[in-house]
Amino acid sequence: MAYQLAKSSKALKKDMETALTGKVAKAAGSASAARYLGGLETWLASNVSRGGGSPAGSGAGNGAAPVDAGTKRALTEALLKTVIQSCYTSGGDPSTVMVGPVNKGKISGFAGRTSARQMIEKDAIQGAAHLYSSDFGELKIIPSRLSREQSCFVLDPEFWKVAYYRDFKQEEVAKTGDAIKRALLVEYTLISANEKASGIVADCTIT
Repeated sequence: MAYQLAKSSKALKKDMETALTGKVAKAAGSASAARYLGGLETWLASNVSRGGGSPAGSGAGNGAAPVDAGTKRALTEALLKTVIQSCYTSGGDPSTVMVGPVNKGKISGFAGRTSARQMIEKDAIQGAAHLYSSDFGELKIIPSRLSREQSCFVLDPEFWKVAYYRDFKQEEVAKTGDAIKRALLVEYTLISANEKASGIVADCTIT
C-alpha cells in the first residue's frame, strides 16, 4: 500500500504541475461543473512576446486562456533578452527561465556558448547550458517536460505561490472483495502576487 501511495502521489504531483504551468482558464464552477485554477500562462500579460496573429491582450492576467498565434517562430536569444529586459524595467528580478526540452536545447546553442572556456573531465562532453548571464542578472535554465513546449517562461519565483484549500490527504474508500482502497485528495490554486515581475516568450516552434 505504501508503494502504491508513493507512485500515485508522484503521478498526482505531475498532474498538478501540468495544470499550474499550463494555459488552463480559470472557472468558478457550479453545482454541475468543477472549478478550475488559472494556469501560469493565463496570468502573464505585461512582459510578453507573442507570435504573429496572437491578440495583443492575449492572456490579459484575468484568468482567461491566451490565444495561441497561428504563426510560430524559433526561440532566439534576442527574443529572450527582450522579455528579460521588460521584466527588469517593470520592477522584477527574474532568476529562472523554464522551457520544454526542445527549446532547452536551443538555449544551450545560443551564440554566447561559442566563446565559453571551461575545465571538464577528459572523458566528458559539455553540451548543455544551465545558466544565462544577462545584462540584468543571472538566470537558471530549467527544463520542464510538463509545461507547454511552445512557451518559454522568464520567472521571478518570489511572486508565485501555490495555495492549498485542502492539503494532501488520503481517505479510505469502500473495499471491493479483499482489495483495500485509498483516495488521494488535494485542492489548490496558483497565486500571482505580481505578474509584472515575470514574462513569457510565447508561440515558439516545438521542433
